[in-house]
Amino acid sequence: MAEYEKKVRNILSEYGCKFMRHGKGDHDIWFSPITNRKIVVDGKIKSRHIANEIMKQSGISYRF
Repeated sequence: MAEYEKKVRNILSEYGCKFMRHGKGDHDIWFSPITNRKIVVDGKIKSRHIANEIMKQSGISYRF
């Protein structure tokens, strides 16, 4: 299976999303200026469906 966490973090950064803090376990909290919301990003994203859901929550139209 592919690992998507690095790609997701790079795309979030490109679109102006900012890392806020570490969450519980291996999750991180990011802020999206597009949707004005906080987003939870898992440290081990193995499913493209979860990666796409993170993109959707952040307001970015990128799909894997």
